[in-house]
Amino acid sequence: MTQYLDFEKPLAEIEGKAEELRALARANEEMDVTEEAAALDAKAAKLLDELYRDLTPWRKCQVARHPERPHCTDYVEALFTEFTPLAGDRNFADDLAVIGGLARFNDRPVMVIGHEKGSDTKSRIERNFGMARPEGYRKAVRLMDLANRFGLPVITLVDTAGAYPGKGAEERGQSEAIARSTEMCLKIGVPLVSVIIGEGGSGGAVAFATANRVAMLEHSIYSVISPEGCASILWKDAEKMREAAEALRLTAQDLHKLGVCDRIIPEPKGGAHRDRPTTIKAVGDAIADMLKELDGKDAAALIQDRRQKFLDLGSKGLAA
Repeated sequence: MTQYLDFEKPLAEIEGKAEELRALARANEEMDVTEEAAALDAKAAKLLDELYRDLTPWRKCQVARHPERPHCTDYVEALFTEFTPLAGDRNFADDLAVIGGLARFNDRPVMVIGHEKGSDTKSRIERNFGMARPEGYRKAVRLMDLANRFGLPVITLVDTAGAYPGKGAEERGQSEAIARSTEMCLKIGVPLVSVIIGEGGSGGAVAFATANRVAMLEHSIYSVISPEGCASILWKDAEKMREAAEALRLTAQDLHKLGVCDRIIPEPKGGAHRDRPTTIKAVGDAIADMLKELDGKDAAALIQDRRQKFLDLGSKGLAA
């Protein structure tokens, strides 16, 4: 059953009426509701187009957080073959908020790493809602180092509200682990491409997305802080998250103008969750294109390309 966002309530009413008519027809074979249902479908399609034609930054935040969006495991299952998960940081524990391992992408050996939020209550608790602890970032460092030693491209899928800010995580060196992961992203001499598939929150996202090429899904977000957190700090009022979302320039469109993201991956009308196979294919095509752009570069060129990309950040400006 589709979960509707707050601003989609009028759409929920129309689509709900259409489904009620069809349910009545299924219960009574003599009832013909074809025309009425088709009219409601057309009305719903028109409203969906209007709602998504020019989403505000806050509404994009809501779409990026939709629980039915494809998650990291969905992309791994659909786009990669022979996936062999590798667990643990060889120091403390295995963080289930981060998945990673060896796989083949278009029959090419790669290392894939990503945040996983979980898809139901049980898995979300197990995965800590995609908020990684230090051991998750240390696992990522281990896997990137392994990929570097064997000359394997690294593909990262980012979807996190941010690194976990709990007491235990801080005691085990959360900030140091994030910094080490970011450093490893900059050091490895293999192609590194990243896709923001939902939320790209703070250093927890940067630790995976310090890449040669960064792509964002059309309605994903990438920001130093959540709109609610920003509003709480600046205005002492989390309810001002709409104003904060505007000011943070966290949409794929703004970040593409600033040069933070290199490409925007289109989503189906209504968001990635309304047509998961199409979204997953589009992400796969983007990854293939980004890897192709990096083919032929040696280790030194890849490191310099990545370094220059981040030195140039912000130089374009929003007026460019």
